[in-house]
Amino acid sequence: MTGIPTPPAAAGPAARAVPRIDIYGHAECCLCRTAMAVLERLRGELGFRLVEHDITADEELHRAYFERVPVICLDGEELFDYRLEEAVLRARLDDLESRR
Repeated sequence: MTGIPTPPAAAGPAARAVPRIDIYGHAECCLCRTAMAVLERLRGELGFRLVEHDITADEELHRAYFERVPVICLDGEELFDYRLEEAVLRARLDDLESRR
């Protein structure tokens, strides 16, 4: 993998219908595991696509995120590092839903 991945460009309204959450972290990180568990729990309820990135598998990701994992992005925008704030995530997803 080269470069820091970004969500694919939207092809139209249907392509953006389901929000995408990316989490950058690694298996040895307890904060990453906690955030992932919360995201897994919320995914069914809030209807987003979840993509996990192991920063130890890519040198560029490791350099970019090593000091501040987990980093959680919503549709390419960094929302959180270190700790996921569930209320903020819910509000952002509600806001996206209301704009559809």
